[in-house]
Amino acid sequence: MSWGTELWDQFDNLEKHTQWGIDILEKYIKFVKERTEIELNYAKQLRNLSKKYQPKKNSKEEEEYRYTACQAFLSTLNEMNDYAGQHEVISENMTSQITVELARYVQELKQERKSHFHDGRKAQQQIETCWKQLESSKRRFERDCREADRAQQYFEKMDADINVTKADVEKARQQAQIRHQMADDSKADYSSYLQKFNLEQHEYYHTHIPNIFQKIQEMEERRIVRIGESVKTYAELDRQVIPIIGKCLDGIVKAAESVDPKNDSQLVVEAYKSGFEPPGDIEFEDYTQPMKRTVSDNSLSNSRGDGKPELKFGGKSKGKLWPFIKKNKLMSLLTSPHQPPPPPPASASPSAVPNGPQSPKQQKEPLSHRFNEFMTSKPKIHCFRSLKRGLSLKLGATPEDFSNLPPEQRRKKLQQKVDELNKEIQKEMDQRDAITKMKDVYLKNPQMGDPASLDHKLAEVSQNIEKLRLEAQKFEAWLAEVEGRLPARGEQSRRQSGLYDTQSAPAVNNCAQDRESSPDGSYTEEQSQESEVKVLATDFDDEFDDEEPLPAIGTCKALYTFEGQNEGTISVVEGETLYVIEEDKGDGWTRIRRNEDEEGYVPTSYVEVYLDKNAKGAKTYI
Repeated sequence: MSWGTELWDQFDNLEKHTQWGIDILEKYIKFVKERTEIELNYAKQLRNLSKKYQPKKNSKEEEEYRYTACQAFLSTLNEMNDYAGQHEVISENMTSQITVELARYVQELKQERKSHFHDGRKAQQQIETCWKQLESSKRRFERDCREADRAQQYFEKMDADINVTKADVEKARQQAQIRHQMADDSKADYSSYLQKFNLEQHEYYHTHIPNIFQKIQEMEERRIVRIGESVKTYAELDRQVIPIIGKCLDGIVKAAESVDPKNDSQLVVEAYKSGFEPPGDIEFEDYTQPMKRTVSDNSLSNSRGDGKPELKFGGKSKGKLWPFIKKNKLMSLLTSPHQPPPPPPASASPSAVPNGPQSPKQQKEPLSHRFNEFMTSKPKIHCFRSLKRGLSLKLGATPEDFSNLPPEQRRKKLQQKVDELNKEIQKEMDQRDAITKMKDVYLKNPQMGDPASLDHKLAEVSQNIEKLRLEAQKFEAWLAEVEGRLPARGEQSRRQSGLYDTQSAPAVNNCAQDRESSPDGSYTEEQSQESEVKVLATDFDDEFDDEEPLPAIGTCKALYTFEGQNEGTISVVEGETLYVIEEDKGDGWTRIRRNEDEEGYVPTSYVEVYLDKNAKGAKTYI
């Protein structure tokens, strides 16, 4: 089968078909190019997705990836990153091995097709030229023959006419001969062109066109083969990355199989274990005796018969709130009163001023009501250590020794800090060794540098090492204290000064039993408002005295008399001048101080405030 013999008269159709074949090839190239763009976009989106869910460095998320389930998720993210890389490989290989190669081949194919059809058109033009010459010679031969016939007839007519002179007859005879000669010449030319045309036509249809069409056929078959090879390459490039993609998926499966719930549970224990002992049983307290409670040894209060100070929380007594802390000083550590402040009186007369937020005259509640309130109300009393920790956290100051944390968590933090310091020390020591070696090199080869120029740097590194060692020793001491290798810093002094007697120990233990976990991570220990505390008046007083009092930010003048009867409030008299230590935070209360030991909250509408930062005029809350 040959296009030259079978399709000898289909030159135009072959031209259209070959152009269609090139269009198909260009369409396939466009398809592969768009596929590579899709692969690149897919890989980019996968990388962005993996990066989006990667844990941020030096953040809490990075600590969470200690758990095996989170590590499996992290492995999945890493494998997806490699998975995206394989799609990038597909895109790169398809671009280099298919798109680029086919684009170059299309250009070559267009040039070859153009050359073949140019030769075909040239052969067509040549045969058309021969045909035109043949037609021209044929028409000329035909015309000369007609002219020769007319000249012959005219001669015969003249020769038969007796009236025509002999000269005219001779002239007609010569003209007829000339016409016959021209006809013979035209006949010879026509015969020559006819032979030439026939020869050219035979060559055209049996030699030139078959050769040209055969080349076009071979070109078209090469194009078809090239498309088939490209389609095969397209599949092979995908198949090449399948093993690597399979390894990525195997890595994800392996990470999933490495999930260990027991290990994660142990990590939770290590992360949140406080080190405290569970609270013991609460002993029965008999309230059947009228107006007198039998206090158990596990309570925060002792019986009144011990001759120790008796305290009640939430009552109207003006005595000390705790035996070891003055009332207003403890309240300054707490927040402002939880209830809204009372409105200012209608007049400035003391007789018209209500006695604080609650009426001073209240009927005495039955014992059953007080007992129900005791059983349902939220505890208010804070043990000193947790109270101090909560206050420091609220102020944003984290203790250097992590004393705000439970024992187990504190031990881990201290151990982590010690390890970090040891790494820093090792780093500085390596740097010192390097500087020392460099100095030795300079001493042996002075032309390389001045040894004295390294003395300052060497001294600086040595100082840094000494500082880091002192810091590490400090944290190691705290770590030893937590682990029990050394006595606690506060416990030994307490034992020597006799702050706790043997009978008050159950009360302190009971305070630890009732602690609750606060939102800021510290631990607060609380008891009921009706608990009666039996401890020495000097307990923890020294530690509270170490706290720096808040500085005064201005002064205020009492517009009305206020009876401070609730926790955290302070009584003022109309016209009295006091110090302002904390502005109104929007809750209607202002914190003031009378002297070093008396401070608390009063309604903002009861005072006229003069702040130091606004010395030009007074800022009045009315």
